[in-house]
Amino acid sequence: MSITTTKSGSTKAKIALVPVLSLGLLGGSVAIAGPAAADYDQKIRGCTVKPVKPSQERGGGVNFKISVKCDDGKRTVHVKQKLYEEDLGKDTKFDEKYIKRHVNRDDRFINSRYGVPRYLDRYDGEEVYHEISFAVEDDKGKLSKWSGWKKSPTLHHVSGR
Repeated sequence: MSITTTKSGSTKAKIALVPVLSLGLLGGSVAIAGPAAADYDQKIRGCTVKPVKPSQERGGGVNFKISVKCDDGKRTVHVKQKLYEEDLGKDTKFDEKYIKRHVNRDDRFINSRYGVPRYLDRYDGEEVYHEISFAVEDDKGKLSKWSGWKKSPTLHHVSGR
């Protein structure tokens, strides 16, 4: 986008144009960012499922934990999970999982433990995260639509196996 100016016209009119253009650009970026944030807390059939920041465990393993909250009692939750190592260029996907879990109101987390390979990053410890998508069964076993993909925060400097 280019803005051309000529010597004709008042200086006040030109100065007034700057805030209008700035507000237009700001409003455009807010409109783009809005839906992504709202989708993160998507609730399907009374359940909200979110990826939690991975945690290092004794022995070099990592728990790619998933937070689960179902308001209306017992439900069966299906989760697609992708495990990644963060790189400067394109991140490396090193595993995928499909988890089917029956949960009730007292369940808070699904543990998803994995031994992170050491070869993923040649310079330093691994930086890992996971993404999930989920669906929920109804009382007749029919699966809902899948949620959008949600990314966890990154765990830095994981010692791989």
